[in-house]
This record gives sequence, C-alpha cells and structure tokens, in this order.
Amino acid sequence: MTAAKTSDEVLADAAQVADIDLNGRRIIREGSHAIYQVAGGIVARIGKRGSREAAEREVRISQWLNSVGIRAVEPVESLPQPVVVDDRPVTWWRLIPDHRPATPAELGSMLHALHTLTPPNEPKLPEYDPFDTLRERLVASDVADEGDRMWLQSHYDDLRRRFDELPKPQALHVIHGDAWQGNLVVPASGTPILLDLDKVSLGWPEWDLIQLAVDYTDFSRVSEADYRSFVEAYGGFDLTTQPSFRVLADIQELRWVGFALGQATASAAVAQQAKHRIACLRGKVPRPWRWEAL
Repeated sequence: MTAAKTSDEVLADAAQVADIDLNGRRIIREGSHAIYQVAGGIVARIGKRGSREAAEREVRISQWLNSVGIRAVEPVESLPQPVVVDDRPVTWWRLIPDHRPATPAELGSMLHALHTLTPPNEPKLPEYDPFDTLRERLVASDVADEGDRMWLQSHYDDLRRRFDELPKPQALHVIHGDAWQGNLVVPASGTPILLDLDKVSLGWPEWDLIQLAVDYTDFSRVSEADYRSFVEAYGGFDLTTQPSFRVLADIQELRWVGFALGQATASAAVAQQAKHRIACLRGKVPRPWRWEAL
C-alpha cells in the first residue's frame, strides 16, 4: 500500500497544478486542516482525505456570505478550487494581513447578523450535529486509560440523553459552528472578517454562543465586562441563564476533550493536555480550568 502523502507533498503537487510559487512558503497551522501561507498573498488550506465535497461547499459558502453582507475570507477566484491530491482537497484563499482577533462585542454583533440570515437554497447547508464522530474519537484514543474511556463513554451517553430531552427549536438557523474570537478577525480597515467556514451549517444558535459562555463561566478567560458586551451586542440573550446551558456546556467541553484525544499522538505535551482535560471533566480539577490551546 502506498503511504499517504504529507501535507508538504500535497501542497507541492497542488501548487504545480495551480502554477503557484512555493518559495518562502510558511506553515500557519497543522490541525484538522493544514494551512500554509504561500507567495502572492495566498493561503492554501488542505483538508482531510475524502473531504472534497466539504471543501467545495466552503468556497461556495464564502461567496454566499460575502454576497449577503457578512464579510468572510475570500477564495482566489482565478485558481482551480479545489485541487485534489491524494484524496485531499486544497483550496486557495486571500491572505488577510495585519489583523487581530475580534472582541467579544464584535463577535456578538457578527453572530446576531449571521443568525438572522435566511438560509440559502445554494449552497445547501448540512444540519449541525454536535455529536458528530465524537464517540469514535473518545473510544479510539490510546491516551486515555481504561477507566477514563469507560467514564467518557458513560458521560457521552448521559449527555445524549439529556440533550434529547431538551425542547427543540421550531426552526434552525445559519450558524458558524466554531464561533470564537480567533475565527473572526479584524484587519486595519476595521471590518471583521469571518474565517474557518467548514462548519457553517443549520443548527441551534446556542452552539455559536456556548464557546464564549463557557470561556466566561468555566475558564475565566473572558471578564464579566467583556461577556456582558457580547450579550448586549448579540441582542440581550444570555445563554448562561437558560435551563439548557449546562447540558450544552458539558457537550462543548466534551467535544474539546475529543479534539485533544484526536491530536494526542502529535506529542507528549498534547497527550498530557488531553489527560488534564479528562481530569477536569471528572471533577478532579476545580474550576476555573486552564486548558492549553492545541
């Protein structure tokens, strides 16, 4: 069996197809996507194997959002989108220079505008599933010991039951699916730009509010003043006061544990971070928690 190509090799092959100069290329991130800055103010985004359809939809979502007044990262229209190498799609995006993460208020304002959009007929948005592949990630990891794996599976089952018992909304809304301050950046122009569009879907607006809410309640990464500015910018809805909050918070935090377990083979430090997150969920570490970014 032929070994899978590395991200560097995939990028090199895709750059040949797109006629892009790779001299001076720089890797920005290697995670669920590999992201590189290349010549000409272009960012290459390399997806997972078998994700061509999702990459094509991400390009169309960007075009749609920009057309309806939500400024989003823009694909390079003159290049082939995507180029597929070793079953991994490579898409090309315009670099956003000299930017900062959004403030909580800027994030709240953008989410309010996003959630009030009429869902498009094209591209057709999938329905957001907060449990997507989560059980598999919890079970498959060798980092967690047997006791932790059994607890994680039991916790997962309990959260599914509790979530299924929540009242369901009458309608689903356009959501980002990974809404945090780093995915909304502000360049020198002052107009925020939305990034990482691969999880844009139809779902509960609460899934876009929960990340900042738990940053405030469980991690103390957001001050009370900043959280209040987020709530006010969103229109006054405070998720932390809702009966559903703790269920949604627990699901979000379990998703973050699942992500850490999926990355745990990268290094001993990441594996230790995954174990620390499990210990937090199991009540062995008091809140506010401190989790390192991965």
